[in-house]
Amino acid sequence: MKLLVIQNKIYEVRSQKIMFDFDLAELYEVETRALKQAVKRNIESFPKDFMFQLAKKEWIELLAIDNNIPENLKYSPALPFAFTEHGVTMLASVLKSKKARKMNIAIVRAFIAMKKFALHYKELANQVVEIRQRIGEHDVQLNQIYDAIENLLDETIENKKWDERERIGFKK
Repeated sequence: MKLLVIQNKIYEVRSQKIMFDFDLAELYEVETRALKQAVKRNIESFPKDFMFQLAKKEWIELLAIDNNIPENLKYSPALPFAFTEHGVTMLASVLKSKKARKMNIAIVRAFIAMKKFALHYKELANQVVEIRQRIGEHDVQLNQIYDAIENLLDETIENKKWDERERIGFKK
């Protein structure tokens, strides 16, 4: 499965990158209800930093801003489980099918790729800030040089008239 397809199923909720139970069920090719049952049977493997259930308000807000959520889930009374990267990894031990293991590897790679992208983006942003600061410093220095040249020209022109100036270069 393409990395981009998986990355499009990664959301940010409560300042964490997560995947929903219905997306994971689709990727693992199991029913959402079966995935939830497996999780509930092994709930001790899913602490709050691995998995949490969305509050009704969060779910409504997400539905309002995101068009990628399937229509049939928008009106479901069941609130989805949200799995962090660690929770997704833990799912592989709960589901135990070959498909789940293979898909789990792909999902972990998607999370890693997103982290690398975020780090690279942060580095680029820091470099841009640094370049802007350097340009600002150079602008100040150039402005000082221009001011000094203008002052010299003003002083020279005030002291000597144009016709009285000393010629430079080829003289007749």
